[in-house]
Amino acid sequence: MLRKISIAGAALLSVITINAQKNKNSQLERPKLVVGLVVDQMRWDYLYRFYDKYGNDGFKRLLNTGYSLNNVHIPYVPTITALGHTCIYTGSVPAIHGIAGNDWTDKETGKNVYCTADDSVQPVGTTNAKIGSHSPKNLWSTTVTDELRLATNFQGKVIGVSLKDRASILPAGHTPNGAFWFDDSTGNFITSSWYMNDLPQWVKSFNGQNLPEKLVANGWNTLLPINQYTESSPDNSSWEGLLGSAKTPVFPYSNLAQDYQTKKDNIRYTPFGNTLTLKLAEASVDGEKLGGDNITDFLAINLASTDYAGHKFGPNSIEVEDVYLRLDQDLAQFFSYLDSKVGKGEYTVFLSADHGGAHSVGFLKEHKITTGFFGEGMEKDINQKLKDKFGVDKLINAVDNYQIYFDRKLMQDNKIELDDLRDFTIRELQKDPTVLYAVSVDEVQEATIPEPIKQRIINGINRQRSGDIQLISHDSMLPPYSKTGTTHSVWNSYDSHIPLIFMGWGIQKGESNKAYNMTDIAPTVSSLLKIQFPSGNVGNPITEVIGR
Repeated sequence: MLRKISIAGAALLSVITINAQKNKNSQLERPKLVVGLVVDQMRWDYLYRFYDKYGNDGFKRLLNTGYSLNNVHIPYVPTITALGHTCIYTGSVPAIHGIAGNDWTDKETGKNVYCTADDSVQPVGTTNAKIGSHSPKNLWSTTVTDELRLATNFQGKVIGVSLKDRASILPAGHTPNGAFWFDDSTGNFITSSWYMNDLPQWVKSFNGQNLPEKLVANGWNTLLPINQYTESSPDNSSWEGLLGSAKTPVFPYSNLAQDYQTKKDNIRYTPFGNTLTLKLAEASVDGEKLGGDNITDFLAINLASTDYAGHKFGPNSIEVEDVYLRLDQDLAQFFSYLDSKVGKGEYTVFLSADHGGAHSVGFLKEHKITTGFFGEGMEKDINQKLKDKFGVDKLINAVDNYQIYFDRKLMQDNKIELDDLRDFTIRELQKDPTVLYAVSVDEVQEATIPEPIKQRIINGINRQRSGDIQLISHDSMLPPYSKTGTTHSVWNSYDSHIPLIFMGWGIQKGESNKAYNMTDIAPTVSSLLKIQFPSGNVGNPITEVIGR
């Protein structure tokens, strides 16, 4: 009798074990956490220009254990910040997702519109409405972060962090648990009432540490002996801009602590802005318990100091190289933190950039590469010619995002037809030796413009928010405000060729030189997570990365 009971018990235990195994196998497998790292103004070649000086646990960990895509481009113009972050997380283009620039001009009112400004929300954590009154209301498409929230019935948590408002807000989407950005007036991270009515305690505690002041306390000197920065031009090159009260662009920047007290945005131009951002990211993992259970969370991080330093000093400066070498160390520390907090192999990371950056005009001239300044005095000159032709002054209301906006009210009051105005303006623009192409946004498809430029113009033109004429400059022509340092905006490889590396849970190891677009990032992450593509998605999953 006892033997029969034992046999029956064993049989029951076997059934329970098999059913448990079946239930386990039937559970949807996802990483505990997805981390999106978007390094602002990171040219693809920075991965290899500074490779020999990187440690083993930052960029090299990504390259050597993850999957690197070496031929990824931005499929639209203009290649600027808000568009890049939006494209990465929506899988879409400005023509569809609605973010037509960092700023654009409202065609009906003629007023400037900032991409995330929202006077219907209140600042939280600051009294400064200009800095704090922001939201994603101008974003028309959903993001991969929105889709994760929807797929998990809002149980999966989403947090966005950046020094920049737009670079935390747009990636985090419409429905996150929080988006936080840096307030230059206080030195704190803040948010808006779109998300919450009070800062979480973990953000208050983080702000209470006064970490920015501690990071800049000892100034900024090179990480390595300065004679080892052989990948960069000599210190104090003529095309570099000045930081804070410095009289020359040379190391060490001993007055940084004092300069920070005078103007807190000075930290943005140094490697310490990236350090600060990653420390806030760590605090969010701890404070929001990201990756703490089996429901996937998402942490969207923008590392913006690379962009500020690039604009200030240019890609060939020792300053920019030092920012990347220090970022490499910060990434190594951050990955180690995630390993211990979430678990190695339990999270997925992707690293990309919102755009690249051109070489400085002064640098190119010194090396006998054709360059110059695009459109210097263009608006004033063309407005005068339009006045001579149509008898009305200031018919051009704005030149923004390499687009010309005409003043609709002046046109209506003076009975001037848009086609007449555009045709005349284009003929005059084509006489400018710095202009490669000038085309009506309504006639791009028929224009004699080669691919891929034509399609990138079409993808970048938003019918309601973009200008009336699209301008394409000659190679290596920078706008006149970039007399020092650099900028970005154009279709050329130095602005459009971006890094893209995936690492961690569900990711194959390897690299590829196949052509992909920035729009392919969101559907790849969506496929990995088995969630719906964002609503405006036009990209495709990169199957070689996720093995299916």
